[in-house]
Amino acid sequence: MKCSAPSAVRGRPREFDPDDALAAALRVFWTRGYEGASMAELTEAMGITKPSLYACFGNKEALFKKALDLYERDKLAYIGTALEAPTARGVAERLLNGALATHCGQNDPHGCLGVISTVACMTEADSIRSDVIKRRASSEAAVVKRFEQARDEGDLPDSICPVKLAGCLTTQLQGLSVKAQGGAGPEELQGSIDTFLSIWPGR
Repeated sequence: MKCSAPSAVRGRPREFDPDDALAAALRVFWTRGYEGASMAELTEAMGITKPSLYACFGNKEALFKKALDLYERDKLAYIGTALEAPTARGVAERLLNGALATHCGQNDPHGCLGVISTVACMTEADSIRSDVIKRRASSEAAVVKRFEQARDEGDLPDSICPVKLAGCLTTQLQGLSVKAQGGAGPEELQGSIDTFLSIWPGR
């Protein structure tokens, strides 16, 4: 798919690849958060003008939501794989290690886009905060369902509440993101993961 950018001179409008432009916008949002990313930074990174951005993606909020879709599809694909692990501990291990690779890698900005944007959003960006929270709740609900299955299968003790366990895991995942963004290295974060898994209930 190509989008046409308005031309400053007469003639055929210049075309650009919206996928490449969106990937560039994602990096800006991931680095700066929603409110920290200015339109000037976005258009410069995307290599397009503001009118072109509006014409192809809508306003800044619409662009962010499209970037978040891309982030979930490309960067958080490990979540679906994690839920297929044969044990609840395996689910947690895959989620934590997947988060570590994504949030503390060498090629992408550190931290979680959702966490960065939620923490940084002020009241004028309530719709963005609500959207991010809704997406996170959907992911956590999937983990709860998987842990309920694990408890029914005897993989988790009957005394364990799947909702609370999923909440505990989510807190750990968000903590990894915050520490990664703050400069914590892979070894430190891996140590936190290993310690968390060492006290995991059940197998």
